[in-house]
Amino acid sequence: MFQELTEGGRNGIMKKGDKAAIVCCSNALPHSFAGRLKELECFLEEMGLRPVRSNCIFEKKSVFDISVKERAQSLMQCYEDEDIRAIFDLSGGDIANEILPLLDYGKIAGSDKLFWGYSDLTTVINAIYAKTGRPSVLYQIRHLIGTGMERRREDFYHTVLEGRGDLFSVPYEWVRKGPVQGVVVGGNIRCLLKLAGTEYWPDMHGKILLLESFHGKAAQIRAYFSQLNQMGVFGQVNGILLGTFTELEETGDVSFVPELARRYTGETAPILKTSRIGHGIQSKGIVIGREFQKANFYN
Repeated sequence: MFQELTEGGRNGIMKKGDKAAIVCCSNALPHSFAGRLKELECFLEEMGLRPVRSNCIFEKKSVFDISVKERAQSLMQCYEDEDIRAIFDLSGGDIANEILPLLDYGKIAGSDKLFWGYSDLTTVINAIYAKTGRPSVLYQIRHLIGTGMERRREDFYHTVLEGRGDLFSVPYEWVRKGPVQGVVVGGNIRCLLKLAGTEYWPDMHGKILLLESFHGKAAQIRAYFSQLNQMGVFGQVNGILLGTFTELEETGDVSFVPELARRYTGETAPILKTSRIGHGIQSKGIVIGREFQKANFYN
């Protein structure tokens, strides 16, 4: 159940009348997205929620027009508004990690609202866990608009308003079998590595490390795995969960990543793979900062 994945207050579950914040902590969106954003807001309203749009959504002349301070303040205003029950980030790209030193982690730690985002927001999600122990959801609600949206919307509705966890029911297959126990951390591999050497890097000991990617061909993905290995990460974690590696898989080399995981994780660490966590529009969500067993996976 969704309420088992989070702690505090209403355990992440929303009710009709609650505010749902929409923010962009990474690259600002082009104005061509305005129509799709309105469609998303209309869906949230149909659910009975009240979408609240940040003033840091759309680019002006470039993605850099909105300052770091403005983006950080916009996010913190969401944590300070008691009527806001969830914060949904629509962005992705490259610059979310700029805001990390400007966030008030004391206020975030004292809040029971969930931050949602994916891709470059891997930096914010893992920083929140590292600094506060609070969970966040690796999921992009832009997936709720577009082709085949009906089932995705149903899963979202049942999860967010009813606590059923449909959005987190993810099939997986074994690459190497073994006991899978530990808190899930990670996300987009390129963006996660932006935290290396900083105070925002999560403690990897005993964790289940989720890795997925959008951009990255074989040489880049190999370099990322090598860096994680040189940092000692693969010797610390209890297991690996592999999501999709979109650009690499488009080349047809679908076996490359599991082979890398086998190479770097020794002989016993369990490795799982799923095609339903990543950047694809049919991707589901996962709670970063909570035990793997509570994430409603199924065989």
